[in-house]
Amino acid sequence: MDAAAIQRLVPELFRVTAALEAAAPGRHFTPDGHLVGSIGEVIAAARNGLTLTTASNKGIDAHDANGTSVEIKATTGSRGVALRGMEPTAERLIVLQIDKTGEATEIYSGAASPVWEAAGAMQSNGQRFISLNRLRELQP
Repeated sequence: MDAAAIQRLVPELFRVTAALEAAAPGRHFTPDGHLVGSIGEVIAAARNGLTLTTASNKGIDAHDANGTSVEIKATTGSRGVALRGMEPTAERLIVLQIDKTGEATEIYSGAASPVWEAAGAMQSNGQRFISLNRLRELQP
């Protein structure tokens, strides 16, 4: 996987979404969901020497050289990320914030449990929200 190539293409993605929004005023074409998640997984794996699992593997996106399970979350927003379930599936969590230039800032990298403990209440969609600011506070 070529994380550098992916990061070079991210600005183009944001240019396309801006053009879509200009063509359809009042509609939002925010890059999110699987697209941003996959971008984040590739970047985090390259930076941290992780081996990615198969796509859509619930709660575990990668393993490190010691076999530690890792969940990777990525966002292009400034608020936070959603977590699924009452407790983590993976032992470690990495959260990236990806900007319009393709730069990915690591917001959190550490044990998953403290993040789940600090996350908000379960919403009706089965997700719990945690802000990027709170993740920064929890960063070991």
